[in-house]
Amino acid sequence: MKGVLFDGKEASVVDDLEVRAPGANEVLVKIGAAGLCHSDISVINGTIPFPPPVVLGHEGAGVVEAVGELVTHVKPGDHVALSTLASCGACRECDRGRPTMCAKSFGQLNQPFTRGGKPVYNFAGLSVFAEQIVVKGVQAVKIPKDIPLASAALIGCGVLTGVGAVLNRAKVQPGDTVAVIGTGGIGLNVIQGAKLAGAVRIVAVDANPAKEEVAREFGATDFVDARAVEDSVKAVQALVPGGVDHAFECVGHVAVIRNAIDMLGRAGQAIILGVAPSDAEASFHVSSMFLDKSIMGCRYGSSRPQYDIARYADLYKTGGLKLDELVTRTYALDDFHHAVEDAEAGKIARGVFVF
Repeated sequence: MKGVLFDGKEASVVDDLEVRAPGANEVLVKIGAAGLCHSDISVINGTIPFPPPVVLGHEGAGVVEAVGELVTHVKPGDHVALSTLASCGACRECDRGRPTMCAKSFGQLNQPFTRGGKPVYNFAGLSVFAEQIVVKGVQAVKIPKDIPLASAALIGCGVLTGVGAVLNRAKVQPGDTVAVIGTGGIGLNVIQGAKLAGAVRIVAVDANPAKEEVAREFGATDFVDARAVEDSVKAVQALVPGGVDHAFECVGHVAVIRNAIDMLGRAGQAIILGVAPSDAEASFHVSSMFLDKSIMGCRYGSSRPQYDIARYADLYKTGGLKLDELVTRTYALDDFHHAVEDAEAGKIARGVFVF
C-alpha cells in the first residue's frame, strides 16, 4: 500500500508498505483524509527527533475495516476521527481524567508497518499518511457519517489542541481577553475556542497580513501585523490596555514565547502550544510573575479524546464550530512535497490529503 515514509534523511511517497492485522484491543482503519500538521514537517527537519524509518501523519479520519475481539465501541463500517493518545485508561493520570499525562500515551514506540520485510515505526501512535493503519481501540472515536472526512480529520490534532487549550487548559471565561500569536491551523482553533468560551476581545497576531481575513472569520476581533509594527507587545497592549488575560503562543519560537508573557496583564496566563526545538530555552522577567502571572505548557489541548471529539463533532453539526473552513486545500498523497511547500510558505491554514 501507499504511504509517506521518512527514512532519516528525506520523506518520500512509497507504494510497498504493509500493515499487520489488528490485535485484540486494536482497530484497522482505512484512511479517508489526513491533515498536514507542522509537527510532521518538524520530524523531517529534525525539530522533533524520531527514529526512522517512520510513516508520517497524525491527524486523520477514516472508516473502520476490522476490529479486535476486545473492541466493542466501534465496528466495521463506522466512521472515526483518530486521536494520537493511546492512553491505558487504568493508571493514576487516566483515572484522574488526564489521559494526556498517561505514561503509555506517548513515548511508546510501535512498528505496525513493514517494508520489504523490515519493521517501520508509526508516528504519534497513528501514521495517517498511509492508506491503512492499525491503532489502539481507544484512539478511534466514532463520528456521524455525514461529517466529511476531510473536515473530521482535523479534529484529531488541530481542533483538539487549539480549542482544547482554551476550554480545558486555560479555562477562558466569558468576558476574558485573549491574544493568539500565530494564526495557522492551531492558532485558528484557539481563536474559535476563545469565541466559544465567550472571550470579549480576541487579538490575532501574525507576521503575514494575508491571514487577517481568515482570523477574523474564525472570531478574531482585532489583528496585529507583527511585521508592520515595531513592537507587537505594545500593539496588543494598545488594543487591550493593561494586557490580556490569556496569551497563546502557537509558533514555537523563543522570542515569541517571551512576547506572549509580556502581553499579559495581572494574573494573566501564557499558554505555550508551538513546538520549539527540544533544547530551546526562553527567558522572562521573574519580577513580573509576582503579579500572579503564570506560564503554562499544554499537551494536546489537555484533551479527553473520546469525550472531546464527540463534543466537537456535535458543535460542528449545530454550527458552533468551523471545520470545513479550516481546509484551505486538498491534495493527493502523491503531492506531499507540494503540500509541504505550501505549508512552509504560509499559503494554507491546513492542507488535507484525500485518499
